[in-house]
Amino acid sequence: MELTLLGTGAPEGLPRPDCPCASCATAVGDEARAATAVLVDGALLLDLTPGPAFAAARAGRSIAGVRQVLLSHPHDGPAVEFPAGLPAPVRVPDGRELAVISGHRIRAVALDAPGTGYEVTAADGERLLYLPPGAAPAGLNGPGPGPDRPGGPYDMVLLDVLGRPDALARLRSAGAVTATTDVLAVHLDHDVPPGRELHRQLAAAGARTVPDGTTLVVGDYHAVPDLPRRTLVLGGARSGKSVEAERRLESFPDVLYVATGGTRPGDADWAARVALHRERRPGSWRTAETTDLVPLLAAEGPPLLLDCLSLWLTDAMDSVGAWDDESWADGGADALAARVAELVAAVRATPRTVVVVSNEVGSGVVPATASGRRFRDELGRLNTMVAGECEHVLLVVAGQALTLR
Repeated sequence: MELTLLGTGAPEGLPRPDCPCASCATAVGDEARAATAVLVDGALLLDLTPGPAFAAARAGRSIAGVRQVLLSHPHDGPAVEFPAGLPAPVRVPDGRELAVISGHRIRAVALDAPGTGYEVTAADGERLLYLPPGAAPAGLNGPGPGPDRPGGPYDMVLLDVLGRPDALARLRSAGAVTATTDVLAVHLDHDVPPGRELHRQLAAAGARTVPDGTTLVVGDYHAVPDLPRRTLVLGGARSGKSVEAERRLESFPDVLYVATGGTRPGDADWAARVALHRERRPGSWRTAETTDLVPLLAAEGPPLLLDCLSLWLTDAMDSVGAWDDESWADGGADALAARVAELVAAVRATPRTVVVVSNEVGSGVVPATASGRRFRDELGRLNTMVAGECEHVLLVVAGQALTLR
């Protein structure tokens, strides 16, 4: 099955007309995108983009052989252009199956938002799933083949990856998307980050995007985005480091969020911070409040998000009496070094996907107290050791992630 993406943008395209935002200003060349439309084997057209005949011609294709045009957007969706000579566009009712004269079988997929998704199966069995913007499949029942996906995992999925990362997480949880599925981001709007940051965020989700006019063969080998198993995200206070860490896992199901700060009775500000973090996480994530990280790292299981190392270190230093100079000199330093070494070894050996958050303190002012300087130095050493065991290290500054490794 061969796909030509006549457009990969949101219904209004990218850039949007007369929009001065940074994403629109930088959406030039390959980053400029017309409304998403997909030509399948020259016979099936999923959605319409402005000037589809010209868009196809620019890609070296023709829409003269199109036998079926399907719309995925809701009934009150964007206005579409109906070119002369094409079959009248239709929407297939949810759950209904349709056979096209070209040999494709189409099934309308129910969604959790207005619109219709389409599962397309070629005569040789290759399968793709196409979803409209802002939507996720409804009624996924569990891993493996089932009544909602009788053929098992899809070979290719096209969806709004950044707008609905939970849709990708649901598909992964149900076994409809696996490591062999080619995940393509479409319906890209001006709320996506500009330039290379878009591609970096998609790669972190195990997805990619391609320029308008690209032709792909479903099932062909492609360069799968490299998903690092261990990632360290560093940043200063309110830099956006926790948001960046969460973003790296929001398209994966059953994440275990490990909060090392615990609870602080009577501290209203701390309670508000914790509540904000909880509200931001996907509903499918679980939370554990603990500083006992080694057993979690050693166990098999879903991805871990550890937030954060600086609070873990505070607890570890409390436990060895590190704030008292005499206790520190009388075995406290050695005890802390042993705990740090145990944690670093666990990060090195973990079988799980792990994203670790920590504060970057090397660029701050020198603390006024000996204990403050001790904490700064120990956190710097801990960050360095954990970074040495991670495939990917990021520094977040003003909400912008800089790749260090």
